[in-house]
Amino acid sequence: MDEMCRYRVFEARFSEVRTSLLLQGALKTFERYSVKAENIAVVSVPRRCEVPSAAQKLGKSGKFEAILCIGTVIRGDTTYYDTVGNSAASGVLNAGLSAGVPWVFGVLTCEDMDQALNRAGGKAGNKGAEAALTAIEMASLFRHIT
Repeated sequence: MDEMCRYRVFEARFSEVRTSLLLQGALKTFERYSVKAENIAVVSVPRRCEVPSAAQKLGKSGKFEAILCIGTVIRGDTTYYDTVGNSAASGVLNAGLSAGVPWVFGVLTCEDMDQALNRAGGKAGNKGAEAALTAIEMASLFRHIT
């Protein structure tokens, strides 16, 4: 793996218990693929909806080869789940298209806490680790096609 790879990870800390598990999975994957810690910058934002705007600002800087956005949203009794999940997904997509670097959407949308914990390192694996691997693969692809 190229030592010059630089990754930015945006973590929505609103759901810190679950998000920290996703972040741990992502960081372990980066390490497993020989990405040095100094080539990974982690930024925490207050909630999921703030991930796209913060990431877009830094994505346009040209300092990073891939951007990974992680967080979790759990369905509740209101439509907030749909609003947040859709806003985060479309915001990350739009920001990624305008930045010219790969963006990976690693925000889990889950029905309940058990499902979230299972996808953040439980029975279903760690989706943060999977998202980091996608970021590594996409950064490599972008280097080879530009």
